[in-house]
Amino acid sequence: MPFDYKKEYKEFYLPKDKPEIRDIPAMNFIAVRGEGDPNQEDGAYKAAIGLLYGIAFTIKMSGKAGREIDGYFDYVVPPLEGLWWQEGLQGIDYAHKEAFRWISLIRLPDFVTRTDFDWAVEEASRKKKADFSPVEFLSLTEGLCVQCMHIGRYDDEPATIARMDRFAREKGYEIDITPSRHHHEIYLSDARRCDPAKLKTVIRHPIRRK
Repeated sequence: MPFDYKKEYKEFYLPKDKPEIRDIPAMNFIAVRGEGDPNQEDGAYKAAIGLLYGIAFTIKMSGKAGREIDGYFDYVVPPLEGLWWQEGLQGIDYAHKEAFRWISLIRLPDFVTRTDFDWAVEEASRKKKADFSPVEFLSLTEGLCVQCMHIGRYDDEPATIARMDRFAREKGYEIDITPSRHHHEIYLSDARRCDPAKLKTVIRHPIRRK
């Protein structure tokens, strides 16, 4: 069976729908940066997702392209993730999605080196005849965070976030969203096919001791 990050690391990908504190370790990602409303048809966000999956599947299928990656094992491509912020705000104003800044992410297996990543960018560019230059190799250490499973529409996230913030304060922490630590979402449902009321999204906020 292919290695499934969601199942093997349930503490990061499948939290309960009650807030919890987690120390998130260093991970490497395929990343694309952008700005604007993620719902915009033919917008930058949807283009970024296409680039991410183009690289993710090039790496997953690297053996068929003749690329031998040291330590490679078969795996399920991890879920789409996103870091979100708006200039001048600590939280998120869902009424002004056009003001979003974002980094879209897909986790990389630890065996993927920068050299392997660079090969995948070149290979995808050649095969798909597309510009993959916006894609970058990103190392991220989130550290101490509060997280929770949100079930429902994205626009209903503020209620879950309020519970997370309250829980963190009760445990002696405060939210620590900064220019380098962001609102983080992990998308476990396909929004194109899932009933919006049943969407599953992991929400994660950085915290620090008061």
